[in-house]
Amino acid sequence: MAKEQPGSIVKIHYKTGEYIGETVESDGRRLLVKVLAVLVHPTQGDLHHPYDPDTPLFHERKAAAYTEKVWVPLQDAELYNGAIPPYKDTLRIALGAEMERMDRMKRWAERCLEQLAEVRKDYGL
Repeated sequence: MAKEQPGSIVKIHYKTGEYIGETVESDGRRLLVKVLAVLVHPTQGDLHHPYDPDTPLFHERKAAAYTEKVWVPLQDAELYNGAIPPYKDTLRIALGAEMERMDRMKRWAERCLEQLAEVRKDYGL
C-alpha cells in the first residue's frame, strides 16, 4: 500500500514533532494525516534562535492531539509497519523523553558555568 492511499499507516514529521498516523487523503503534494501516536514531542522555544531563553517570543508547542488531522508534505511521511501504541502512552513517553533531554541540557549548562568560573580564576580575571 502506498503512503498516499487512504488508510495507510505512516510515520510523519510535523512541525518539530514525530507521529504515527493514518492517511486520510492526498493532493499529490501533501498528505492529510490523522494522528494516532506521538513519537517525538515538539521542541519548545524559538526555532530561529535555538536554546535562547531570552527571545521575544518563546513558543509553547503542544503535541498534535489524538485524531487531529494535519497536512504534511509528501516527503515528510514514510510507511509505518509497527504496532500503534495507545496515544496517551506515547504522549507520556515522548513528553518524558523531552523533559529528560531538557534536564540533561540544564545540568550540562550548570557544569559549563562551574568549569568556566574555574577557568576565570585560572586566568586571573
